Amino acid sequence: MLRAARGGARLLLPARGAGAAWGRRGPEPEPGPLGLPPHRCLPRRLLQGAPPPAPPPAVGRWLLACSGAVAGAVVLGGVTRLTESGLSMVDWHLVKEMKPPRTQQEWEAEFQKYQQFPEFKILNHDMTLTEFKFIWYMEYSHRMWGRVVGLAYILPAAYFWRKGWLSRPMKGCVLALCGLVCFQGLLGWYMVKSGLEEKPDSYDIPRVSQYRLAAHLGSALVLYSASLWTGLSLLLPRHELPATRQLLRLRQFAHGTTALIFLTALSGAFVAGLDAGLVYNSFPKMGERWIPDDLLAFSPVLRNIFENPTTVQFDHRILGIASVTAVTALYLFSRKIPLPRRTRMAVTSLLAVACMQVGLGISTLLMYVPTPLAATHQSGSLALLSMALWLMSELRHVPK
Repeated sequence: MLRAARGGARLLLPARGAGAAWGRRGPEPEPGPLGLPPHRCLPRRLLQGAPPPAPPPAVGRWLLACSGAVAGAVVLGGVTRLTESGLSMVDWHLVKEMKPPRTQQEWEAEFQKYQQFPEFKILNHDMTLTEFKFIWYMEYSHRMWGRVVGLAYILPAAYFWRKGWLSRPMKGCVLALCGLVCFQGLLGWYMVKSGLEEKPDSYDIPRVSQYRLAAHLGSALVLYSASLWTGLSLLLPRHELPATRQLLRLRQFAHGTTALIFLTALSGAFVAGLDAGLVYNSFPKMGERWIPDDLLAFSPVLRNIFENPTTVQFDHRILGIASVTAVTALYLFSRKIPLPRRTRMAVTSLLAVACMQVGLGISTLLMYVPTPLAATHQSGSLALLSMALWLMSELRHVPK
């Protein structure tokens, strides 16, 4: 209703409760936190009508796919090393080298570049162009696969980031993974350079530094483990296991066993870098002795651990035996604890893969390191590490 008031008009609103004329509004809404109106308390993305973030499994599946790509790179790198193909490409360009030689002239020019370096002069001086093409394509495949791995990390990470599907902790994890994959590529070229250097005082077969090879493999294993662990953490629901003393000991035992498996796999890089698998091809003894005479032949003594092929093979044997012993003890101890079915499967799978890996290692040694068997043994180390990480994921602590 309108009422005249001193030269103007004003609108009279009905009092509360008198909603017959205007329509009943109902009770006043309760104020939100801090006394703010309810609409001020809603998340901004809901007020703006933005879609909710994607479920975590989408990111988890991506990380598992990335870990599989890294595993493929590790296996392909091992085959490249076993076929002595890693020094066939004597320069490194991020984009330029993606186009392989096509004409006869281009292949001959590439072959001439290879002939300027120690591996051809000392080891492959009678190599033909056809043989060179084989080792060149092996190294080329490894490098191209490395670029695929980099893109598999970086491009989806940028997409998920832009979509707002990554939480703040996950952003830090993704940045670390992308940085590590870029570092891995640079470390690979740094490793290859060590095998291209002229060493006038050395008559040994040209090879990359075992230290750089171990660093290259170690960073790949860290990248693989971090991707697999994060992916499993996002995809597998946690078990609400009873917080007993035995379970705590089992969890600690699993962590220690996983670290031992990782160290054993890393020691394999020194075996590969020094061709230590060809020194003593007998088991369980090394030749006629349990402890060979040349175990500490180098001086100072510490050099033997990383530079003496006999000591490197001996250490790898001891670590392998210790790993399978730890896995067996872990399995036996877990039988005393009631565990969920999926966790029990993880423990059993870990024991099965450990036994398979020991059999592959002994067979590779006795048969003088044939390439297919040695490559399978190297792949088995990744499978064993994967089973250990799966078990650790199953035994994760559930926060209260």
